[in-house]
Amino acid sequence: MTRFLITIFLFSLCSLNARPQGTFADKWEYKGIAVQDSGYTIWGASPIYGDDGKVHLFVARWPGELKVDPGWRTHSEIAHYVGDTPEGPFVFSDVAVKGDIEEKANGNPSIQKTYAPHNPAIHKVDSLYALFFIMNSGIEEHPSNQFICLATSKSLYGPWEMAGENGKILTPPDNPDYWNYQASNGVNNPAFLQHPDGGYFLYFKSEKAKMGLAVAENLEGPYVQMPFPVTSNNRNIEDGYAFMYMGKFALLTTDNHGIIEEGGGILWTSEDGIHFDTYEKGFHRINQYTNVDMNKVAVHYGPKNRSYAKFERPQLLLKNGKPEYLYVPSGTNIYGGDCTVSYVLKFKNDL
Repeated sequence: MTRFLITIFLFSLCSLNARPQGTFADKWEYKGIAVQDSGYTIWGASPIYGDDGKVHLFVARWPGELKVDPGWRTHSEIAHYVGDTPEGPFVFSDVAVKGDIEEKANGNPSIQKTYAPHNPAIHKVDSLYALFFIMNSGIEEHPSNQFICLATSKSLYGPWEMAGENGKILTPPDNPDYWNYQASNGVNNPAFLQHPDGGYFLYFKSEKAKMGLAVAENLEGPYVQMPFPVTSNNRNIEDGYAFMYMGKFALLTTDNHGIIEEGGGILWTSEDGIHFDTYEKGFHRINQYTNVDMNKVAVHYGPKNRSYAKFERPQLLLKNGKPEYLYVPSGTNIYGGDCTVSYVLKFKNDL
């Protein structure tokens, strides 16, 4: 009996040691720069495997001589880069979406300009590639004038066809009882997910930097918004990426103001994709993945006296539905360059 108990104890100990250790944030290994392009400020880079076996990145960029703000909302465009491997190097291919799209609504002869496609999210839906992004109706009303657009194509090289009326698929709700009615920051930063049981979930950031949800039966909509936010954060988060992880719905966001750690990231999980009430650290600050001398970096956006460097706009490269790489821009170029760059980290499956 004693020998039996010892065997059970040792088996339990081995099982305990075999369990995954650490948080989602501990699973990333820094690999370096994914995209840098002389003369351009680089922001969110959304990855996808193409039918050609290459990795394609859809990147928000604008001329580097402009400040990050207002450059991103006045001159951003969505550029397409291609690499043979997830770690690059990535080479510029073409511009997928330009700004200043002319919008004519209901035969109205007046023309309203919309500006600066930004924060792309690329996905494959059946035989189509779906490119989600945000735009705005001009700088005078920022940020309440933001909305979400969609363009589709049979090829990652285009041409891209705008959904609906010039791409617009989601705007703030008209119902005054909804949580983000007349939202001070509109609806922005789309995170798209095909529901396992059918239909489409479109997550977005809105009032008080919480995440909301709109659902649709068809890719191009109409998208119907839920009347409440799906995250319960009381501090700002940004830039969700939606995916299925270990049988649950997941949102990977930034952690701007220290829900867990200021300047890190959060992995939110949910059983139904509607109520995200469980979370853990999603990624660390840059400094915890690689050596950074803050006296030598170039800060292009954010406080110049910050003691750390932070990632923005996390976007995942999935392989067989599982995280493989993480692409993240930053207002800080840790190598001291004239413009921002996009970084890449690899998922460590051995943890």
